[in-house]
Amino acid sequence: MKPLFRIVFLALAMLLVAMVSGLMAMRFAIHGQEVQVPGIVGMTPGEAERTLTGLGLEMNVERQYYSPQIPEGRIMMQLPMPGIKVRRGWEVRVAQSMGPQRVSIPDVTGETERAAEMNIRRRGLELSSTAEIQVAGTPPNQVLAQSPPANTSQVAAPRTSLLISEAPTPAAFVMPNLVGQSLGAATRALQDAGFKLGNVTVAPPVSTQPQAATSPVANAPISVAPITAPASQPGPASVIVAQTPPTGQKILAGAVVNLEVR
Repeated sequence: MKPLFRIVFLALAMLLVAMVSGLMAMRFAIHGQEVQVPGIVGMTPGEAERTLTGLGLEMNVERQYYSPQIPEGRIMMQLPMPGIKVRRGWEVRVAQSMGPQRVSIPDVTGETERAAEMNIRRRGLELSSTAEIQVAGTPPNQVLAQSPPANTSQVAAPRTSLLISEAPTPAAFVMPNLVGQSLGAATRALQDAGFKLGNVTVAPPVSTQPQAATSPVANAPISVAPITAPASQPGPASVIVAQTPPTGQKILAGAVVNLEVR
């Protein structure tokens, strides 16, 4: 039994040593791929890229900002921060300095959106975003506010956002039934509701077919042409027989309504 016990003990000891050795090897392999991010703020993009490439890292210039402290063209911010450990191949995102601000923010409030955009870009600035809002009594497509405000100094990013006035949405209605009403009453009702009277046409006249007369010769019937009532001009007393848009359709304020009368 003792030789067998000794063999089992040696086998377990060798297995334990192998496991510990494997774990240590994995740890060294993992940590061997990690590097410490260096500080590159203040460097030129070329210097920063060479520094990062030497450690197996990559650089991505994402943004540009004005900075009165960092000279133009140099790195002013980085992410991850210096001292952070990352794996090789990690991308370090940086922002580049545009130097001190050389232009003033123009006052574009009261201008149209197109005029404001041209004014902003002519000064070397960028239009960041626009938002629209409905304001009673304000003409549409007019700049109501801007950010940064006019004549602002020490702006971090050369971008301007605008708040534009939006045309009010027309009120929606359901088209009423005008058939059977007089043209005069319907016209007044449409105008009072804010609608426009379009084309008023007269419906085709109704033809009357008289009875055929009997000829005294061989009782042969005599053909008589139908009698057609003459068409008259539409007047206030004319009765509406058809309408466009039809009854129940959704229409907006100021819509044109066409009528057919008799």
